[in-house]
Amino acid sequence: MFESLRNDGRGQVGIGTLIVFIAMVLVAAIAAGVLVNTAGFLQATAEDAGQQSVNKITNRVEVLNAHGVVGTANNIKDIKMNLRLAAGSGSVDLNTTTIKYISTTSVQTLTNQSTTGGDDGTPQTPDANEFAIEKVTADDGTFGVLNTMGDRYTITIAASDVETGTNGAADDKGLSTGDQLTLEVTSRNGGTTPVILNMPQQLASRDDGDPVKL
Repeated sequence: MFESLRNDGRGQVGIGTLIVFIAMVLVAAIAAGVLVNTAGFLQATAEDAGQQSVNKITNRVEVLNAHGVVGTANNIKDIKMNLRLAAGSGSVDLNTTTIKYISTTSVQTLTNQSTTGGDDGTPQTPDANEFAIEKVTADDGTFGVLNTMGDRYTITIAASDVETGTNGAADDKGLSTGDQLTLEVTSRNGGTTPVILNMPQQLASRDDGDPVKL
């Protein structure tokens, strides 16, 4: 009725089995450590990439208005733009900001030239490679840094110099009537604000130094 129970199996014991067991545990631990480190590295990389992407979108400026300055040959010799922070943007340092200048005949990347700062800081004269900034309003004494939505700065670009590639160029070498100018204002974090400006169709009634809305 009942079958006799027999156990003919034998367990293998000894130092060899122990070594194999320990080796398996060590391999599993090393593999787990590699997976954890890889996961942590990927998470940190993803967070950095995400933050950089956010900075490129949010840390940028907004152009409130722009006008040109008439030259001696019924053209535009200087470009002036009033800037503030874009909505939701963090601080933007204009001292490390670049402007890509693209016209029909010239392409140039401009950097900030204004090195004087503080409440009594005055802008330097821009040239073929650099732009100048001038404080309009600022909540603190940090020259060239947009910290709040109330901060305002004026950027000046010497179009007559950029168009000729030389400093102190004659005013008759600026932007002609009907020309289109594209500016890309890029902060240090990569946030870019594109600006497209169209020169007036005629300037016959304007004198040298007159401002013209663009």
